[in-house]
Amino acid sequence: MPKATSSTFRVQPTSAAARPKKGSDSSASVAGGAGGGGARNHLFDTARFGQHILTNPLVAQGIVDKANLKPTDIVLEVGPGTGNLTVRILAACRKVVAVEMDPRMAAEVQKRVLGKPEQKKLEVMIGDFVKADLPYFDVCISNTPYQISSPLVFKLLSHRPILRCAVLMFQREFALRLVAPAGTKLWGRLAANVQLYARVEHIMKVGKGNFRPPPQVESSVVRIMPRDPPPPVKFEEFDGLNRIIFSRMNKTIRAGFKAKGVAELAEKNYRTWCAEQGVIIEDGFDIREKIDTILLESGYADNRAAKMDVDDLLKLLAAFNVAGM
Repeated sequence: MPKATSSTFRVQPTSAAARPKKGSDSSASVAGGAGGGGARNHLFDTARFGQHILTNPLVAQGIVDKANLKPTDIVLEVGPGTGNLTVRILAACRKVVAVEMDPRMAAEVQKRVLGKPEQKKLEVMIGDFVKADLPYFDVCISNTPYQISSPLVFKLLSHRPILRCAVLMFQREFALRLVAPAGTKLWGRLAANVQLYARVEHIMKVGKGNFRPPPQVESSVVRIMPRDPPPPVKFEEFDGLNRIIFSRMNKTIRAGFKAKGVAELAEKNYRTWCAEQGVIIEDGFDIREKIDTILLESGYADNRAAKMDVDDLLKLLAAFNVAGM
C-alpha cells in the first residue's frame, strides 16, 4: 500500500481555513442544513469530491444507531463533510478518526467541537482515504463519496485487524448490488466478492431531499459485517474466476471459459504452476480439454453464474485448485 497522503489536522479558531470566503453568507453553512435552496453548495466545493452533505438529523442519528456503538469503540468516519454525523458518533464512542479530502471541510468539522469535551476525542486526517494508511478502528461509518464506493468496501474488508461492522451510505443501485442474492437481476461479481468475506444487509433508504446539494439518484444505507475469521481463500483467485464467468453470466460456465483470451491466460498460469511444482507437462497437452474435464467433473459445466451462489463458486474454484489451476 502506498504511503499515506493524509495528515493529522489541527485548526486554530481564527485560521483562514475556518472562515467563510469574503462575500459569502455564513448562515448558508450546510453544517446545520440551513441556508438558501438550490443544488449548488456555495460554501464548500462538494462537487469536486463527489460529496453530498447529509442534512437530516433523524437520518444521521439513525445511521449511528444502526452501528450499535460501544463506549469503548474507536470509529473511522470517511468523508465527514461538515460533521453532522461526526458529532453524533462522538457522543456514542471513545474516539473518532475522520478522513476528509477537503481541508475546508476538515476545518468545519473541527469547529463543531472546538472548546467542547468532544474535541479531545476527534482526530481528523486530511487526504485520500484510498491511499491512506489507516489506524486501528472497531467500526466504520460513512456517508460515502460515490466515486470511491467500491474501493472503500474492499479496503475495509482487507483491513487488519478485522473491523466489527461498517454502516455505509451508498448510491441506491450500488447498495442493492452489494446485497443482491444469487439468482436475482442484480447478482454479479461485486455481490459475490463482497458476500464471500462479509454478511451484508440493506437497512435504510434515504431520499435525495436529505442532502445538500441533492444528488441525482436515491441513496441507501447498508451494514457490512466481515466474517471473522475470513474464509481461507485467495481473493485474487476467487475474483479471477468471477471475472471469467460473470462476464457472460447468463451463458453456461463452459461458454465463459471459451471466451477470447481465457484459455491462453489459463495455460500460462498452469505452466507456471507446473514449473514451480516440478510437474512435467505431457506432449500434446491441450488446456481447453483440461478445462472442459474440470468443469464436467465438478458438475458445473452447464450451470450459469447468474444462478450460482458463493458456495457454488467456492466449489468450482476448489475443483480448479485441485487440478493445479
